Amino acid sequence: MDIIVSGSIAYDYLMRFPGRFTEFFLQDQLHRISLSFLVDDMTKHWGGTAANIAYTLGLLGCRPKLFGTVGRDFADYRTWLDRAGVDTSTVRQLDDVFCASYFVNTDLDNNQIASFYSGAMAMAKDFSLADIHDGTPDLVIISPNDPTAMRDLAQECRTRGIRFIYDPSQQVARLSGEQLVAGLHGAYGLVVNAYEAEILSRKTGISIDALRAQVELIVITQGADGSDLYEHGDLTRIPAVPPQEILDPTGVGDAYRAGLICGLAQGFPLPICGQMGSLSAAYVLEKVGPQSHRFDVGEFVARFRQHFDDGQLLDRLLVAQTA
Repeated sequence: MDIIVSGSIAYDYLMRFPGRFTEFFLQDQLHRISLSFLVDDMTKHWGGTAANIAYTLGLLGCRPKLFGTVGRDFADYRTWLDRAGVDTSTVRQLDDVFCASYFVNTDLDNNQIASFYSGAMAMAKDFSLADIHDGTPDLVIISPNDPTAMRDLAQECRTRGIRFIYDPSQQVARLSGEQLVAGLHGAYGLVVNAYEAEILSRKTGISIDALRAQVELIVITQGADGSDLYEHGDLTRIPAVPPQEILDPTGVGDAYRAGLICGLAQGFPLPICGQMGSLSAAYVLEKVGPQSHRFDVGEFVARFRQHFDDGQLLDRLLVAQTA
């Protein structure tokens, strides 16, 4: 299956605060917040929503095409993704800027406060899918990116009859209600977490119940409570796979999306797709950084069967790997 993953490609700067953010938000002072958190450590990682999704898809043997804009500091990152099984030939490099950067601080409860510098991502609006891909892909993932780029790609998919999943996630805070409605129009699927779903609903004035009637597949991740998958309005609940340890939540949702998308690409029943997402997310929780995890397909299938019954369907992944 020809899968295009669009969105941010960035460097992540991850910090740890040895306290709880909620202790410092005073209800009667929220109109004038001025806070600084002294962190214990900071590490730099490969990141960006699209690159994170593509990385885990690569580990699963899906060979996705990554579509986005990067800066002159992308050379080592390209090598890393190529080795993970990601096709980076569809990435546009701009040598007069640097890659986007994501700065995130995580507290003891795994709550996060983050800022994002666009860098080369701001130029994504100047490129279309037709610029880098001659054919018609089977599926396009529209993940957080420059807002105009997200809008234009959704419109290009609609015009060309390309099936697409709308994944605004972190950008629901930036996008207007009108922009979110436009992005959802004609989408095959929507993927957000529970908090983002609430923001999206408030901004658009469309209830989640109403959205279920408009979008064929809606996936709402619920953190440790798993995920809710709605197909034609029918609910399937997927439990979270217990991680062996929890080191950092950054990129967990991206890995979930990769597992889900891989299952969809294989034509697996929806519950198995969600379960693949759940396991993929656990791998990321167990490491610091969204691309620090490694597994081969055989390891993934064996661990999957410790938690779920796939009726041997995942053997297709093993066959595809050896083909």
